[in-house]
Amino acid sequence: MSPNELQNQLSTLTAVQKALPQGSPPLAECAVQTLTQNLHEGSRGITKTDGVCGGTACIARTRIPVWLLVESRRQGISEAQLLNDYPHISAADLVNAWAYAEAYPEEIETAIQQNEVA
Repeated sequence: MSPNELQNQLSTLTAVQKALPQGSPPLAECAVQTLTQNLHEGSRGITKTDGVCGGTACIARTRIPVWLLVESRRQGISEAQLLNDYPHISAADLVNAWAYAEAYPEEIETAIQQNEVA
């Protein structure tokens, strides 16, 4: 899958996720799962490794924590800019990060708060 195709699917997935509360949950959930499965081929996943970034969830084989990407997005940094800032990750990695953050919101919030204090 080309970078443009991944970016298009990332945009579509983002739009679907935003519409999720408004639409039919089974249909929206199916759409998100389908897009995520297609994107997964180009991604590395999310891992937690003791001794790497305090054991927080990171893009696999990197030291880029999910909480950092989430916080960057909240500050208005676009996905395109994140991909530019971190050229060794893909749009699929961002999709995995957003899905992880959505699945474990308390964990991500705790990590953001801990790193604000530090």
